[in-house]
Amino acid sequence: MTITASRPLTRDRAAGRPRRRRARWPLAALLAVLSLLTVAPFLAMFVVALSPAGQPTLPAQWPDSLTLDNLSKVLSASGFVKWTVNSLLYSVVSVVVILLTASMAGYAFAKKRFPGRDAMFWTFLATMMVPFQATLIPTFVLVNSLEGVDTFWGLIVPTLANSQAVFLMRQFIMGLPDELFDAAKVDGASELRVYLTIVVPLTKPIMATLGVFVFLWHWNDFLWPLVVGQSDATRTLTVGLTTLRTEEMQLSMLMASATISVIPCLLVFFLLQRYLVNSIAMTGFK
Repeated sequence: MTITASRPLTRDRAAGRPRRRRARWPLAALLAVLSLLTVAPFLAMFVVALSPAGQPTLPAQWPDSLTLDNLSKVLSASGFVKWTVNSLLYSVVSVVVILLTASMAGYAFAKKRFPGRDAMFWTFLATMMVPFQATLIPTFVLVNSLEGVDTFWGLIVPTLANSQAVFLMRQFIMGLPDELFDAAKVDGASELRVYLTIVVPLTKPIMATLGVFVFLWHWNDFLWPLVVGQSDATRTLTVGLTTLRTEEMQLSMLMASATISVIPCLLVFFLLQRYLVNSIAMTGFK
């Protein structure tokens, strides 16, 4: 009876596999269409950037030929390289400092016990509910009183307090086994050694994820750099591109400048995508 009962079960399983595979095709087709709709504006931007100046291009018609002249003209334009360097400095320095401070604060809030820890954490987290526009004028007045307007420290320092990064780091570190930290204390490791040998290596996935988010946020930031950066010496790429729009520039040149501004974001994502996948895969596991 065991043999005869197992045969129908095996047939049902074998028959169920093609059904499940067929059921996945509509979902896969829907995801493919949505992906094309998402990528279509970027592809149109690239095509227009590579179209010869003065010739018909998208959305009217497909260009007859493609060229790199627009990209070379943008790279050779005065101010563009300086704006790009300023954006890189603004983004990279902010990423390094925010990851350092957020990981330290997240470790303290997750594994350390001190009076007022929870109250301090939730008070700090409540700042996420206050929009940046509400604190823009007081922040500018404070930076101006310290003579930080049109300086790099005035551009960078007010954006370093990131409560969302601290929250994510704290939640991730709370999932790390307490036995690791207890064993380090038994061995006589200092707090700095525990941070460098346990916290930093085990939080690489979430730090990479936060690094991508913080880099993209600062790279695309517009309002604060517009208020503080009042000259080409401290003007970022997003603000500089708006000054180009005020001039009489062809659409292909504007799309070329936008294409160049997107390239660093794509490079950061492709270089750190394996860490992003690891952080998603490790979610919920201790």
